[in-house]
Amino acid sequence: MPLLLSYATVLLLAVLLSALAHRTVLSTAVLFLAAGFLLGDGVFGAVHVTAVSPVVASLAELALFAVLFTDGMRVGWADLRRAWRLPGRALGWGLPLTLLVTAVLAHYVAGLDWPESLLIGAILAPTDPVFAAALVGNDKVPARLRHLLNVESGVNDGLALPFVVVLLAVAAGSDDLHLTELGTELLLGIAIGVAVPWVAIRLERTRWFSVSAQYLPLNAVAIGLLVLALGKTTHANLFLAAFAAGITVATIGHREREAFEHFGELVAEMLKLAALLVFGALLTPAFFGDIGATGWLFALLALFLARPLALWISFLGTGLGMREQAAAMWFGPKGFASVVYGLLVLASGIAAAEEVFALVALTIVLSIVLHSSTDVIVARGFAPELMPAWQQRLTRRGRRLLHRSRTIRRRRARARPGTVAPPTARNDTDESA
Repeated sequence: MPLLLSYATVLLLAVLLSALAHRTVLSTAVLFLAAGFLLGDGVFGAVHVTAVSPVVASLAELALFAVLFTDGMRVGWADLRRAWRLPGRALGWGLPLTLLVTAVLAHYVAGLDWPESLLIGAILAPTDPVFAAALVGNDKVPARLRHLLNVESGVNDGLALPFVVVLLAVAAGSDDLHLTELGTELLLGIAIGVAVPWVAIRLERTRWFSVSAQYLPLNAVAIGLLVLALGKTTHANLFLAAFAAGITVATIGHREREAFEHFGELVAEMLKLAALLVFGALLTPAFFGDIGATGWLFALLALFLARPLALWISFLGTGLGMREQAAAMWFGPKGFASVVYGLLVLASGIAAAEEVFALVALTIVLSIVLHSSTDVIVARGFAPELMPAWQQRLTRRGRRLLHRSRTIRRRRARARPGTVAPPTARNDTDESA
């Protein structure tokens, strides 16, 4: 009951502040995380949860499922085939490179052994667009950038799972890496995610069934719940099943997609915020105090170095504009997938479980605060008319300084025979998608 009361109170406060949050760096994600921290055992003690409490893992898993299901609904199979080049690079090169760079940081900065370092890399490699909502959901942001972040974050959760399970077995010293079971879970998840929506939508279109306008939004809800139930029953990969189901509905059920879109986003948002409140309640002042300087340094480098370096390498030769590339490199927020995988490690009982979870949790907290507080600012960079006056002045001043610097360099180049003058400036956002 205290948890429900706390959630309802903070939810009402978030609703009342939502307009302000859309205009400023104030983030509802940070609000719920901070509220959980204050209401948890470390401060006021109103909410009592531990990392092994069933509500923690169940809520995080359910929230991630809902988010991936609604994310999948934003893109159909035709959309994926038309614009797969950039997401393919981010997944094929960016994901493993992020894993490796993070593992190197965990080994040499945090001092973990290689199995645990690689495990942390796998846990923190997935991204979550929920904490960059102002960027992904803003029509002023180039469509290919929004598509890149949305598809990448929807697929990489499931792709990282096999690495997490295998590396967890290696860290535990197990001789059986369960590769066959992993492959079965992944394939079964995709099969359930495709089959259930296909059968449900085909049944609706037969002459024996007809869905009323009032119940049409519930059609996708029923599909999602059935996918979730079958996935839990068969031990399939729930996250791949959720994303595959969303894509299938978007591909063959345009009517269902439109009816569910707004309602589904609200449900996913409520579950996400509840999971953040519970996650925040797990954190205490002692938790942050016990993490040494090397742990803080690792978390900062994991955010500011690992993904930016990995995506910079991945996007070489793509022609992606610098502004779009910088936004994609920065917005690699760690979210529910990393929380769920971190809880799996904590429940595994390996020797370094608590140390691994502490580093993962710290990185997630910093990511939520930094990414969800900067998405509005970066999104406004693609739409100057939405910037506040002070930001517009700074942007104009920076452009004038850059233009002056390039003019001086061109003049100096003309004064030296045989020297080619630097090219004139161009707008990165004008590149075709």
